Amino acid sequence: MTTRRSFLKVVAASGGALALGIRIAGAEEPGTPFVPNAWLRVDPDGSVLIRVGKTEMGQGVRTSLPMIVAEELDADFAKVRIEQASPGPDFRSLGTGGSGSIMRLWTPLREAGAAARAMLIAAAAARWEVSPAACEAREGVVIHPGSNRRLTYGELAADAAKQPVPEKVALKDPKAFRLLGTSQKRLDGVDIVTGRAQYGLDVRVPGMLYAVVARPPQLGAKADSFDATEAKKVAGVRHVVEISRGIAVVADDTWAAMRGRDALSIEWGESPFAAFDGDEHLKALEAATAAPGITIRKDGAGREAMQGVSRKIESVYLYPFAAHAPVEPVNCTALLADGRCTVWSPTQTPNAVQAAAARLCGIPAEAVKVNVMLLGGGFGRRLGVDFDREAIEVANRIEGTPIQLVWSRDDDMKHGYFQAASAHRMIAGLDENGRLVAWEHRKVSSPHNARGVPTEEDKKNPDTVRRWAWGVYDSPYAIPAAEMTYVPIDSPVPIGPWRSVFSPPSVFARECFLDEVAQQTRRDPLELRLALLGADDPSIENRYEIAGGGLDRARMRGVLELAAEKAGWGGRPAAGRSVGLAGNVFHTETYIAYVVEVSLRKSPRAGQLPFVVHRVVCAIDCGVAVNPNGIAQQVESGVIWSLSNMKGEITVREGRIQEGFYSDFPVVMIDETPGSIETHIVESDDPRPHGIGEPVVCPLAPAVANALSRLTGSRIRRLPVRASDLSA
Repeated sequence: MTTRRSFLKVVAASGGALALGIRIAGAEEPGTPFVPNAWLRVDPDGSVLIRVGKTEMGQGVRTSLPMIVAEELDADFAKVRIEQASPGPDFRSLGTGGSGSIMRLWTPLREAGAAARAMLIAAAAARWEVSPAACEAREGVVIHPGSNRRLTYGELAADAAKQPVPEKVALKDPKAFRLLGTSQKRLDGVDIVTGRAQYGLDVRVPGMLYAVVARPPQLGAKADSFDATEAKKVAGVRHVVEISRGIAVVADDTWAAMRGRDALSIEWGESPFAAFDGDEHLKALEAATAAPGITIRKDGAGREAMQGVSRKIESVYLYPFAAHAPVEPVNCTALLADGRCTVWSPTQTPNAVQAAAARLCGIPAEAVKVNVMLLGGGFGRRLGVDFDREAIEVANRIEGTPIQLVWSRDDDMKHGYFQAASAHRMIAGLDENGRLVAWEHRKVSSPHNARGVPTEEDKKNPDTVRRWAWGVYDSPYAIPAAEMTYVPIDSPVPIGPWRSVFSPPSVFARECFLDEVAQQTRRDPLELRLALLGADDPSIENRYEIAGGGLDRARMRGVLELAAEKAGWGGRPAAGRSVGLAGNVFHTETYIAYVVEVSLRKSPRAGQLPFVVHRVVCAIDCGVAVNPNGIAQQVESGVIWSLSNMKGEITVREGRIQEGFYSDFPVVMIDETPGSIETHIVESDDPRPHGIGEPVVCPLAPAVANALSRLTGSRIRRLPVRASDLSA
């Protein structure tokens, strides 16, 4: 046993948080809280504080993660409060991305809750002079069934603090879960809908000034010189300072700062990308698909099998640049004073913000406090720390004054980073009986460059290149001969993490092309998919090992069959309507399928979707379903996100991003939202939970495109979808 007064340094899967054993000064004193580890605290009133080690951006981690702790702790969930964790010795990896929050913290949080429960039970048993095995915990109370004695966690807090920290803890059998798997309302939901919740833009610090930055209008340009004379004449403008990414104007409020920015006289240098044009770039991507690139997966004879097929079907699918466009533009508040830096940021990477502040200010990381704020949309955009660095740079120049640096909507749309444009050449080979026996998927796009341009060696390495082709190399379908290739083409447009990262364009091409093959071979799209997943062919193995993990084709079949069953696939839709479906396995972990019902919109207004989605049926297998209510919310979010990205695109002319507002890059409005979105969760045998936020995006757009193609007879092979694409 390890005593309460020593550290048991169990490094959690979160990347460094102490899962168990924190020294708590005065923990043995009556009336003090019981703090068994970094994740939780039991107060004398019986309430439980749980620290959330991931950033909340609408995905529900402030509810789902506390549920995991509360389950193993056997806490009364009605008495749970939450606190956002900040970077420090106990929390060294708070990054939120890749739909990995629950997956990565599943075991550490369970162990933290179970250890605390064991210590509380031990404390009660010691007081009653009985064996801990004779006691049990339930909803914040320890019970001795033999004598019907009861003590609340609050009454036991001081005694529990004297108990040794268990070296090993027994986790619950999932069959005994009482909280996990039940639908729970968001713990922070009331605060969000009533306006009490604090987003980054809500931060207010006494004496705070506001800053905006003038940025180059063309990609890669820099300021040669500037004159701030007129800007300083604007009422409220206090400072004009040059920083690494532009010219910052600091004022009493954002309006004065923006007016001051407009009054700046700046001579921008020549852009090395002044001739870059997005349409020409897309043409270059398409042209590059004429020849195969770097092979990232090869099954059977690969492309060589195409030489012996009886018939080939070939199509090219195109996907545009796309923006994140969150409701809350990026922002950050920073204060440098007395050798310490305090940051308030709606960030997905708090530890990276802490490290950046330490470097920029020349102080130790321990002197930087990062307050993680609620995000008004993240989608991968806030994995970058560019906006944080800007705020910290300005605060460093104006020491002692809190600075809130704000990006306008136009700034956020034009100067962030984007989903890469891509082209996909799809080739299917059929035998004399019309069976699909050969397959090629050639993807051409630009890898991430916003946080560092890949080297030439990287771009030639199949293992590296594979990571840029999700949805291509990890196709779940069994085809006797298949070859997947990728060609990286550099782009001056900043490319970085986006919701579902590299998957949406690849899955759009793959799932639409499968429907195209089904149409040309006169097969039902569902039946074709199930056949390629081994539904009627025992020679096709359910388990298929590929780089990154194993695909389970039975689980992929399961979600397709469930979605089809719940949607009534095979029935006759109402007049003027059609149905479509698509599926995907995301990162070989979460399996999802959509069936949608659509019709054409009569006389769509400018910027409106030219079609109506009446119904969306989703089936999802994500392993352990921690909070089914949260899963349904994420499905609904993914549907609306995907539909929004069927509406618009980011275009580039002469090195300039053209879109700057929602009027240019429209998102789905209330009257374009599907009338019904149903979520059906598979009861999975997987003992672990898997991601939700990103997997729900990928198959929606191809399902809609497939339905529209069946309805109009006009094949949808590129986004966005315009009315002219839907002529019957």
